[in-house]
Amino acid sequence: MSVAIRIVMPPPLAAPDPAPMPRAVLGFHGAVSEFKRHLIEATLHQVGGNRTRAARALGLQRTYLLRLIRDLGVAAPPAPQRKRVLNVG
Repeated sequence: MSVAIRIVMPPPLAAPDPAPMPRAVLGFHGAVSEFKRHLIEATLHQVGGNRTRAARALGLQRTYLLRLIRDLGVAAPPAPQRKRVLNVG
């Protein structure tokens, strides 16, 4: 079963980072990193923080997505808690 997820970029954050860098200083690699960070944040938001579904939607391995989240400083929502089912009987 495949699930289609449409990725929509969120509007820019209202509050800028504590020490924003001027656009010219970011350069190519900084701009690419910023784009990746925003794309991952938007995808995580759309899938309710589920990192496995976000990785699948982005076409990435889950472990690589987790590394990007850490390295890029992505403001990821907390992972959803699984509901535990207790067998009584």
